[in-house]
Amino acid sequence: MQQPHVPTPGRATGATAPDTAEPAVPPAPGAARILVVDDDATVAEIVAGYLGRAGYTVDRADDGPSALARAAAGRPDLVVLDLMLPGMDGLEVCRRLRATAPVPVVMLTARGDEDDRILGLEVGADDYVTKPFSPRELVLRVRSVLRRTLPATDARPLAAAGLAVDPGARRATRNGTELALTLREFDLLAFFLGHPGKAYSREDLMREVWGWDFGDLSTVTVHVRRLRGKIEHDPARPRLIQTVWGVGYRFDPSGLEGTG
Repeated sequence: MQQPHVPTPGRATGATAPDTAEPAVPPAPGAARILVVDDDATVAEIVAGYLGRAGYTVDRADDGPSALARAAAGRPDLVVLDLMLPGMDGLEVCRRLRATAPVPVVMLTARGDEDDRILGLEVGADDYVTKPFSPRELVLRVRSVLRRTLPATDARPLAAAGLAVDPGARRATRNGTELALTLREFDLLAFFLGHPGKAYSREDLMREVWGWDFGDLSTVTVHVRRLRGKIEHDPARPRLIQTVWGVGYRFDPSGLEGTG
């Protein structure tokens, strides 16, 4: 198995070893349960240690079948999932997790190929971190994803073009039928419904929806494509989420006028 080479005491791993110079992440509110899935015991130990110190309850699995069994026995609040697992790889594990419940997934990958990262997003991962990574950055990304799962009690329901979003209930429908959206797809749809008619760049969407001022903008592209596949009559000819060339995307509720 390909492993990224990062200096650590005794062996190489995909996570930077805890460094006293690296500031600790403040404890997280609540005790969300995180399932860490990685066949590299050193990576899993470092990640679990950081998550535990940040206030999360951590469970571990070292292969796909074990991860699915643990998730079935008690659904975690989030899964940190290595892409390169033996036997059943992380992509298949993610597919099976997403088929049973909308559990958020942060994927770890040692692969530099953009296609592999995009595949992880295509099967439903909410975010990814490329090895070698800072465990502190991973904890911050986990916290960012979990924050998005909390009901937005002060946000009003939104509706347009047959689409409806209830942020408080984390529920979205199309013509009365509930949509099976990932965490980020839900947030993206809610943002578009709340800001119709205005064009946003991918950088804008990364900042407003993901909460990051930096990141791989292909993440936005993939999520827009996935969302189009769930709300457009013809995703190949989108009418609602329109591409504004040279700018980004615009949600146009009038795009369905005249369609059957």
